Amino acid sequence: MPVKIRLSRHGKKGYPFYHIVVADGRAPRDGRYIERLGVYNPNTNPATIEFDFDRALDWLQNGAQPSDTCRTILSGKGVFMKKHLLEGAKKGAFSVEVADEKFQAWMSKKNSAIIAQKENVVKDKEADKKERFEAEAKVKEAKAQAIAKKLQDERKAAEKAAAPVVAEAETEAPAAE
Repeated sequence: MPVKIRLSRHGKKGYPFYHIVVADGRAPRDGRYIERLGVYNPNTNPATIEFDFDRALDWLQNGAQPSDTCRTILSGKGVFMKKHLLEGAKKGAFSVEVADEKFQAWMSKKNSAIIAQKENVVKDKEADKKERFEAEAKVKEAKAQAIAKKLQDERKAAEKAAAPVVAEAETEAPAAE
C-alpha cells in the first residue's frame, strides 16, 4: 500500500483551502485518508500553513511519499531539513544535539525571512494607501479650484448683467422728475 502525503481540497469555488493528509495512493483526492496532518491556506499573503511537524516527520521516516506541492510545503517548514539532519546523526556524521542546534539555527533564519516578508506586505499596503490618499487629495483640490473658478465667473457675469440695469435705472430716474 503506497502511502502519500498530499492535499485534500476544501472551501468554496474560487477560494480553496487544503487539508494536508496522509492517504493511500489509490484513494481519491478528497476521499478517505489515514491521518490529517494540518491545513494549508493559499488565500492569505504569505500562505498560512499549520500542521503537526512531528507526525509529518514520522510519516516521512516511515516511507510516505509527498506530492510535489506537499514536498514544497514540508521543505519550507523544515521537515525535510530535520529528516536530513537526523539521518546524518544516525549515520554517525555528528551527534543528535549538533543536529538539533543546526536545525534551530536554520529555523531562526527561516522565521526571520518570513517575518521580513510579512513586514514588507504591511509596508506596501501602507504605502499604497498613502499614495491613493494623496491622489484623492489632488483630485479633490482640482475639483475645488474648478468650482471656485466657476463661482467667480458666475459672479462676474452677474455683476456685468446687473451694471447696465443699474445704469439705465439711474438715467431714467432723473428724467421722470
